[in-house]
Amino acid sequence: MVPGVNVIEFAKITLAVSVLRFEVKCTICGLIILCLIRAVLGPRLADRIVAINMIGTMTIVEIAILALYMRESYLFDVCLIYAMISFLAVVVLTKIYEGAYQERKLKSQSLKKGEPEADRKEQKEEEQ
Repeated sequence: MVPGVNVIEFAKITLAVSVLRFEVKCTICGLIILCLIRAVLGPRLADRIVAINMIGTMTIVEIAILALYMRESYLFDVCLIYAMISFLAVVVLTKIYEGAYQERKLKSQSLKKGEPEADRKEQKEEEQ
């Protein structure tokens, strides 16, 4: 207990901190659910990638809050590792998205030129 603070004030402060912690956790969990909905329903792939990135970031925040609450320093290391894995996942997803975008762009350009389907398949096989 803190010297110079009576028991009632200490209890009020403890209760206020507990309520605030609970509200923060509920808010973050609600935001994670909303991002999950965006990741599933997102109209474009870019929206889905951003939603997945946000879910990863909010999970890192949840782990950090848990580390502070439990006073366990190893959980901060878990946060750092999770952040690196989340970053790499977003980079990989972005590269995949970029490749798919380029492929669609080439396909639409070849359709505009009026190339027959067989010629496009042969060109694709030659490129590989």
